[in-house]
Amino acid sequence: MQLVQIHKPTEKQKIQKQCTNLIMGTAQLYPDKLEHACEMLDAYLDAGGNTLDTAHQYEGSEEVVGKWLEKSKKRDQIQLLTKGAHPDDGEPGNRVKRDSIKKDLFESLDRLKTDYVDFYALHRDDHEVEVGPIMEALNEHIEAGRIHTIGVSNWTYERIQEANEYALANGLIGFTFSSPNLSLAKCNEPRWPGCISLDQKGIDWYAEKQMPVFSWSSQAGGFFSGRFSPEDRSNEEMVRVYYSQENWERFQRASVLAEEKKVTPIQIALAYVVNQSFPTAAIIGPETKEELLSSVEATNIVLSKHEMDWVDLLRDSR
Repeated sequence: MQLVQIHKPTEKQKIQKQCTNLIMGTAQLYPDKLEHACEMLDAYLDAGGNTLDTAHQYEGSEEVVGKWLEKSKKRDQIQLLTKGAHPDDGEPGNRVKRDSIKKDLFESLDRLKTDYVDFYALHRDDHEVEVGPIMEALNEHIEAGRIHTIGVSNWTYERIQEANEYALANGLIGFTFSSPNLSLAKCNEPRWPGCISLDQKGIDWYAEKQMPVFSWSSQAGGFFSGRFSPEDRSNEEMVRVYYSQENWERFQRASVLAEEKKVTPIQIALAYVVNQSFPTAAIIGPETKEELLSSVEATNIVLSKHEMDWVDLLRDSR
C-alpha cells in the first residue's frame, strides 16, 4: 500500500493527514459477529492499512469499531473517517444543517469511543442549502478539535468548488477530500438515491485540482469477480446499475490484462482506481482475510496510461 497525501500542515490546519490507498470499509461488520470483525480489523492493520471508513448511518459498524479500539488500544495507529447528515438517518427532511451535523458527529464520537475523527464527510448534499452556513458549522468543530479534516461524500465537483471558494474568501478551512464512486465499471444510474459517480468530466476536474478521492464501491459491487455474466440477471441491483454492453467490454479487457499480469480481473479493477492521475484511495469491504489480501496485492499493480485508457474504452488499440 502507498500513502495518499491529503494536505500538508498550514497555519490553520496544523495536523498533516496521510492515508493508505486502501481504506477498510466497515459497513459489513456487525456487533453480533464481533470476534470476526475484530480479526478483520487486525488483519487490515497488520497488512499496512491505516484508515477505516464508517458513518453515523452505519450505527452497528461504528459500535464495532469503537469496541475494537477500546479493546486493542490502537487508536494512535488508525485514522477514522466517518460521515453524517444523511437524509434518511434520523429526523426527516433536510439534514445538511448545523444541528443535524452536530447531532450526528457527537453520536458518532460516542459510538467510536474517541474525542475526534481524522476525516469527517457530509454523507449527502442538499442543493437548496447555501454552502456558507455548512462551511461555518464544520469549521466550528475543527476549531474545537473534534474534526481534523473535512470532506464530502456524493457531492458534485461544482458544489465542492463553490464551497471551497466560500471558505477561501472567508478565512475558513475548505474540503480537502471527496468520496464519490469511482470504478472501472460505470453506473447506468445511481446505486442509491443521491449518489455521485465520476464521469469523465469529473475525473478531469479532480485531475486538475489534485483533490484526493476516496472511492466507495471501488470494485463495482464485485462486477469483475467472475460471479456475474450477461445471461445471469438474478441480481436485480447489479443488472440495474452495472449491466451494459460497455461494462461487459471493460470486463473482457480487464480479463486480458489480468491474464498478462498473472492477476485477476477484480484486481485490475481496483488497480484502475489507485492508478489515476490524481490522489486516490479505494474503499473496500472484504468479508474474508483472503479478499483483503487480494486487494492489498492489487494496490501494487502498475497500469500505464495506455493500459488505463484501453481498459476504460477510451482507446481501441492495445
